[in-house]
Amino acid sequence: MSYKHPLILALCVLNLIQVGSVFALGQDREDGLPGMPYRIPAENEFRVCADPENLPYSNQKGEGFENKIAEVLAKDLGKELTYEFWLDRQGYLRNTINAQRCDVIIGMGSDVDTLRTSKPYYRSGYVFVYRKSSNYNIKDWNADDLRKGIIGIVGESPPTIPLRDNDLMANARPYRLQRDLNLSPGYMIDDLVAGKIDVAIIWGPLGGYYAKKAKEPLVVVPVPEFKSEKNAFDTIKGKSEFNISLAVRKKDKDRMEMIQG
Repeated sequence: MSYKHPLILALCVLNLIQVGSVFALGQDREDGLPGMPYRIPAENEFRVCADPENLPYSNQKGEGFENKIAEVLAKDLGKELTYEFWLDRQGYLRNTINAQRCDVIIGMGSDVDTLRTSKPYYRSGYVFVYRKSSNYNIKDWNADDLRKGIIGIVGESPPTIPLRDNDLMANARPYRLQRDLNLSPGYMIDDLVAGKIDVAIIWGPLGGYYAKKAKEPLVVVPVPEFKSEKNAFDTIKGKSEFNISLAVRKKDKDRMEMIQG
């Protein structure tokens, strides 16, 4: 289509003016992608970014614990809860909160510096999960039972450091951070129950939730903190627990103050 014709150009401008009552154009990374339209929320909206299929956190049916937190917050603020559902994968922030499609993320690492985060509302870490029938006794990285079978672990996740330091990488079966969308978020626990792996090292909320739902009794044990002795510069203390917060755009100071009361 040519925009050089005066009538066509005028109609396009008029259309943009009309759309402007509902949409605005993004200006930068924090204000949406350049040129991308976004809907301006109503005054009483509490717009939350969420994954449509990621229990125990959230889903479209509102069954996740982050859904419940959003409901409580919206009610407390006297606002109507609305969602922008987007799969939590690469580009999630760019396509949701930074594209002005929503204003609040319920679960975000407290130390993320690209967003404004609230005071932490929970803290979690990784867990060892194994079949009760295995008679394993795993409490820490020195457990002999860790050397007896296949260990499922998300590649490049924090527990890979002690796994390497304890010479356990030969036992490891790496899993991708971004799961196959044809699989459940608890696919590693599914593999554990199926006997494809013998120990799962997984993020706590995921491990606990899917272990409870499993058809076979499973044991869940918190992964302890660790020190890495194989660092080129100095011994570092490994972080196995992380604070989780709500998050808004960096510039949304007033919104965060409203949420935190």
